[in-house]
Amino acid sequence: MSGRPVLILMFPGVQSLDVTGPLEVFAGAGAQYRVMTAGPGGTAVRTSSGLTLVPDADLAGVPAPDTVVVPGGEGTRDLDPAIVRWLRAHASEVRRVVSVCTGAFLLAEAGLLAGRRATTHWRVCGTLARRYPDVLVDPEPIFVRDGPIATSAGVTAGIDLALALVEEDLGREVALTIARHLVMFLRRPAGQTQFSTQLSAQLADRSGLREVQGWIAENPHADLRVPALAERASLSPRQFSRAFTAEVGETPGRYVDAVRLESARRLLEDSQDTIDRIAVRCGYGTSEAMRRAFVRVLGVPPTEYRRRF
Repeated sequence: MSGRPVLILMFPGVQSLDVTGPLEVFAGAGAQYRVMTAGPGGTAVRTSSGLTLVPDADLAGVPAPDTVVVPGGEGTRDLDPAIVRWLRAHASEVRRVVSVCTGAFLLAEAGLLAGRRATTHWRVCGTLARRYPDVLVDPEPIFVRDGPIATSAGVTAGIDLALALVEEDLGREVALTIARHLVMFLRRPAGQTQFSTQLSAQLADRSGLREVQGWIAENPHADLRVPALAERASLSPRQFSRAFTAEVGETPGRYVDAVRLESARRLLEDSQDTIDRIAVRCGYGTSEAMRRAFVRVLGVPPTEYRRRF
């Protein structure tokens, strides 16, 4: 059979989407990849959600593939020594080793993250850093590439990373086709933070305010001053400010600032637009106004941010 061999590890307590998400991405490329699942003993495993999965093979008998995907889940609380031994023995023979969510703990235990930058689910980034002080844990991005090792944040970030690997191997059009088939965005860039503004903030209770939150995200270039937003919510400016702050947890102005900054970051990461054009599209008006916002919040100007990410 042709195609790059991809091995996805499985173990009791694995997060099912950490397995099936990347699997669907690689399988979506057809014959370009040969995807296999394997686990210690080759026996069926019960996932953290109660779903039973049956691996294709016993891990002990599987040769080193092109790419190894190490998922996470509750099962990583007790690191399986058989998986750790296999990773230590075969990692040097593999072109790239990838972890999803808390799968990073298995990589770290195998010594694969020593001296490398890595990420994992935001809830356990502190634990990973304390347990493995030689790992440079970055809690911000949804995935991190450091040489042949790649780590990703929680659950769906593994899909973003898998799409990035397909794009690297086969080109953007193939990855875009797969993403469209899965009805998802291609692709959240690695530097995107694990929390979007909409996830970090509370969702308003009343529907009118929730609609305003969505409209702000879709129209960062618009007039987003309180009077305009209040009119959209059919409230007086004073009523709107009070209700928005109470239900969202921050003032309208701070929320708008965060949304505009996030929009600008995404465009800097994943578009070829000029700084001036991005400033206009995100409601800053001028590149200087956007530069001040970036320096104030992120500590770097937009040009440096783009260079890094």
